[in-house]
Amino acid sequence: MAVKAMKLKELARKVIEKKELFILDVRNEDDFADWKIEGENINYFNIPYFELLDGVEEIMDKIPTDKEVLVVCAKEGSSVMVAEMLSDEGLDIAYLEGGMKAWSEYLEPVKVGDLKGGGELYQFVRLGKGCLSYMVVSNDEAAIIDATRMAEVFVNFAREIGANIAHVFDTHLHADHISGGRKIAEATGATYWLPSKDAGEVVFEYAALDGGNDIQIGNSTINIHALYSPGHTIGSTSFVIDEKYLLSGDILFIDSIGRPDLAGLAEDWVGDLRESLYKRYRELSEELMVLPAHFMIIEELNEDGSVAEKLGTLFAQNHGLNIEDEHEFRSMVTENLPPQPNAYQEIRKTNMGKITPDEEKQREMEIGPNRCAVR
Repeated sequence: MAVKAMKLKELARKVIEKKELFILDVRNEDDFADWKIEGENINYFNIPYFELLDGVEEIMDKIPTDKEVLVVCAKEGSSVMVAEMLSDEGLDIAYLEGGMKAWSEYLEPVKVGDLKGGGELYQFVRLGKGCLSYMVVSNDEAAIIDATRMAEVFVNFAREIGANIAHVFDTHLHADHISGGRKIAEATGATYWLPSKDAGEVVFEYAALDGGNDIQIGNSTINIHALYSPGHTIGSTSFVIDEKYLLSGDILFIDSIGRPDLAGLAEDWVGDLRESLYKRYRELSEELMVLPAHFMIIEELNEDGSVAEKLGTLFAQNHGLNIEDEHEFRSMVTENLPPQPNAYQEIRKTNMGKITPDEEKQREMEIGPNRCAVR
């Protein structure tokens, strides 16, 4: 029977559209338990490929014949081998092109909405990692917010829609993924903005992004208002765009709130986190559409693949916004922390410009799920 390569975009659409899929994951058990392809209608069976070197007969009763079957491994090679063995047993099988490493890097662009004066706002959904990046476009000028290290995706997308990248922003100094902001700015001549309170150890030039900044994109129809909102980091900064969208960085997510410990200062910053969420955000319009820098669970995706919800809805439904007792909030945030992201200290140093790992090392540093949230 046939063996085919499933492209990353095809898999992304299956996840977004909640299509049925059976995944045979042939990585080792620890890697599978730590991180896998998520989807509401995806079923799994995990067995390390080296247990199948003598044949796949022992797992044939585990493989459905009435569902599409995808074999997944770390880099592709092992999944091709196993897929061919299953094909020889008479099954139609696909393997994931590029494996989990490629899935970790794939970005799916989703148009969030139109802006005043004909502009658009796009969200780039990193399904395999939970990262969310943004592109604001107005009058052939673009600004990028919280770009991942796959800089060429943003540069090429802007070129395709005929926009010139004029500004690049990071809402904070990221610790779970490597920012592509500086790389994009160097490639396009754009201004790279960082919150100055997060940039004390940065070794490259940047423009200081502080509370109260008002930065024009295109003509005067779009303004990005920087809203200082410490908590995840001391410099964390939110953006209100077009008086309609709240880009919350890693302060507020759809189903959770940001963790304050990735610089080792959870006890110091938990008060800032509460003030940002319970005071600064409460002063904003509940009609603002919250667009975070990460999502934690696949259920946070909307039907179109976007991750977005009104601020008023989150005030009503997000548990992290409804803990009246300050002591209880402090305990929840500091005692309920998930495992820290892989290599997060190295990632922070990379984003400061202190170290410059090669491409393969950067991939290894980022492998794993999103761990920026507290639930």
